[in-house]
Amino acid sequence: MDEELRTKVLKILDEHRIATVATLRPDGWPQATTVGYASEGLTLYFLCGLDSQKAHNLAQDNRLSMTIDHDSADIMAISGLSLAGHAEPVTDHSDGERALQLLLSKYPAQKTVPTEMPSPEDVRIFRVTPTVISVLDYSKGFGHTDLITL
Repeated sequence: MDEELRTKVLKILDEHRIATVATLRPDGWPQATTVGYASEGLTLYFLCGLDSQKAHNLAQDNRLSMTIDHDSADIMAISGLSLAGHAEPVTDHSDGERALQLLLSKYPAQKTVPTEMPSPEDVRIFRVTPTVISVLDYSKGFGHTDLITL
């Protein structure tokens, strides 16, 4: 991936904090869910309930797809990311604490840690390693995408 494209991907990841995660249910149907996320380079983190459907789905098949985007009044200003990758649970307590701090840092207006902020043991934290990223950028033409294979 060239530096210009890498910079664009990292900028989109930094500017957003909500993603749609699609996993596979045991019956084979896809399940799409909205999650908050944080990133460190091209590695993403999100959390969910210990007994959530997402956690169960990823325990059976750790492949997922994610989209990160925003609404735009100008159709030719649409941009975002679509990625496919693997999600692994974060099991180390210190890694979990770091991931929670990354997630909290996406909300700079939050002056203090919310009292209801979970500990790493109270939630399932996933580390997502992308294998393919599609960069959507309509400013380069309607439906324009750049495909990155990692």
